[in-house]
Amino acid sequence: MAPFVILLLLFSSLIHGHAQIEPKNEAFISLLVTQNGLDFVKELLVKRAISSIISLRLRDIEKGANFPVVGNVYMSLSNITIYEIDVASSIVKPGEAGVSIVASGVTCNLSMNWYYSYSTWLVPVRISDRGRAEVQVEGMQVGLTLGLENQEGSLKLKLEDCGSYVKDISIKLDGGASWLYQGIVDAFEEEIGSAVENAVTKKLKEGISQLDLYLGSLPKEVPVDDHASLNVTFVNNVLLSNSSIGFETNGLFIERNNSVPIPKLCHKKSEFPVSCAYSSKMLGITMDDAVFNSASGLYYDAKFMHWIVDKIPDQSLLNTAGWRFIVPQLYRKYPNHDMNLNISLSSPPVVEISNQKAGANVFADLTIDVLEEHEVIPVACISLVIRASGLVKINGNNLVGAVKLDDFSMSLKWSTIGNLRMYLVQPVVWTLIETVFLPYANLHLSKGFPLPIIHGFTLQEAEIILSDSRITVCSDVSFSDSNKLLFKFIQ
Repeated sequence: MAPFVILLLLFSSLIHGHAQIEPKNEAFISLLVTQNGLDFVKELLVKRAISSIISLRLRDIEKGANFPVVGNVYMSLSNITIYEIDVASSIVKPGEAGVSIVASGVTCNLSMNWYYSYSTWLVPVRISDRGRAEVQVEGMQVGLTLGLENQEGSLKLKLEDCGSYVKDISIKLDGGASWLYQGIVDAFEEEIGSAVENAVTKKLKEGISQLDLYLGSLPKEVPVDDHASLNVTFVNNVLLSNSSIGFETNGLFIERNNSVPIPKLCHKKSEFPVSCAYSSKMLGITMDDAVFNSASGLYYDAKFMHWIVDKIPDQSLLNTAGWRFIVPQLYRKYPNHDMNLNISLSSPPVVEISNQKAGANVFADLTIDVLEEHEVIPVACISLVIRASGLVKINGNNLVGAVKLDDFSMSLKWSTIGNLRMYLVQPVVWTLIETVFLPYANLHLSKGFPLPIIHGFTLQEAEIILSDSRITVCSDVSFSDSNKLLFKFIQ
């Protein structure tokens, strides 16, 4: 991924920066679900739909029929239950009209109780019998078309079309007279097929309705830490092609627990980065550098980019004795005095992403404080320009990274102890950056921030692509049943 997503993040997640105000209806994180991703989700939905239909009980069927010699016969089928379904093949196809899912060659096995009774002029008593039957529905086809749209920043799922068709039915009776078999086949074949079609269609409609409720309940912000969240409000139209579905979210860092405004939707034909369009990966997530700069701005405004350093690996540098040969006048004026280093950023770090790398320049002031009894005495301030780059990667569903120092420059901003020989001070500052500043930053960057992934799905074998002002993650996904709410609609 991109390195300096890091520094920004580095200053974001731990320190954090100056939130630039971006239009609420602009998209800075785009998500692309490729055909492979759609196939993966389709298989999940088909499996869950099968599990929800198994044990489904159909309505009882009653009917009267006339048989030669026997006469009028009352027949009924009860406790009609689907106990097995097999789907030979299924496809999912996005398009301008929506997303179509078709399952073909569906075989459905049912069990039921049968009963008949009749009376005839040959026999003065009423005759009846009952038993069990097995029914196999073959060559069934089930299809539905779904519409997706952005409704006030949330996804709205609409069922445009749904139906099923039964091609053939075979019935096996346990017991009963031979004439009864053909009678039930003739009398109930159409009704059984219709009952199966209606029950499956009704169950699918209920499932889609529940799934729509779930999508509408997805949070519009993802917590990053106690102070910041990622604004994942959907903006613009859902993007449909013949092999993918695209979504756009605001994607900027916002102050946590503040209400997310409903965006004014731009119903325009959006074009978003498609770095994963020709990849075999299931999912692509593209982040504009504005995402990381919004984190920088947010934490900077919240005054998280200011530290007082009183513990370092070489603790001798926090006593004027350690500076005796570097800044002699400091030691002469304050002999053997403890010191603090006061570090503050003078402006938010700005992340810059290119095809080769991601990086940032960090502008900071390092103030040297001398501790005298209960008084803190600032004695000198050094302006720093830190140039850093880094490595970005995926850990679970988080974007994490680490930074390294490329170079830095420094100049004396002011001093109460006279001029400083900067060439002597520079190695000390380098050491402080390498041993204090960067480890602190990398500790926070190793935690990263969450990408907008629905709970239950986990990125797998992710690849990171850098391009002009953008970072793209191309990844496969896996799914676990930890998100019980997601598939509640088919339970």
